[in-house]
Amino acid sequence: MIDYPAFDPVAFGIGPLKVRWYGLMYLFGFVAGWLLGRLRAKRSQTAGLAPGATWSPEQVDDLITYSVLGLILGARFGYTLFYDFPFFASHPLEIFKIWKGGMSFHGGVLGLVVSTWYFGRKTGKTFADVADFLVPLAAPGLFAGRIGNFINGELWGRATTMPWGVVFPDPGAGDTPRHPSQLYEALLEGVVLFWIVWAYSAKPRPKLAITGLFLCCYGLFRTSVEFFRQPDLHMGFVAFDWLSMGQMLSLPMILIGGCLMLWAHKSRMIGGKGA
Repeated sequence: MIDYPAFDPVAFGIGPLKVRWYGLMYLFGFVAGWLLGRLRAKRSQTAGLAPGATWSPEQVDDLITYSVLGLILGARFGYTLFYDFPFFASHPLEIFKIWKGGMSFHGGVLGLVVSTWYFGRKTGKTFADVADFLVPLAAPGLFAGRIGNFINGELWGRATTMPWGVVFPDPGAGDTPRHPSQLYEALLEGVVLFWIVWAYSAKPRPKLAITGLFLCCYGLFRTSVEFFRQPDLHMGFVAFDWLSMGQMLSLPMILIGGCLMLWAHKSRMIGGKGA
């Protein structure tokens, strides 16, 4: 058993302003995505791709800006809709208090779909070109977000007898050692997912194959870790007494991702040209 470290959720303060670790984790994810995007843009200019598949540093800057807005808005409203709609319906102002936590990855994906479509429309790029460029940049942010969850002592795992079980300070967790499922997710959705998608995207691939791989891998990793994560206390299991909301939202990602990969490799369209 491991005692939960005495983290202060506030990293530092400047007068009345309190900067929380959770917010810094989001900042880290966005900066990491921006730097990786700049690197991918440089590579795209020397890869012999069609003009729509090449990227300039300025386009990366704009894409990250649109993505930040789409992600935050989608993640917050996704959490509101999927996880605690009755509460937010009766307390609508709480929707804007994102410093209290409550962000849904699946809602963030929907927000990114909208921002990706809008960015592509403004720049003349196809949705596929933008999505395939963007998804390899996401994993560092997922890693940082799960570390932020651990620091906040939230989204803890189910009870365990394993020697690395953690006793979290949240009253809802009790004195029972629990899986540090936030760290499991940081490893799988952050480190492993990044390695797989980044390595796969290092060479030209059929359109939407990279996006499909990302959706498949994330859905599989999230579904697997949910077996170790405690379902939200106010929801419990939402289907068959063993499926959580996270799994219900991740299973379609696996299906959609698999279909995209099959279609992509069947069509074999790379950078707007037949492979």
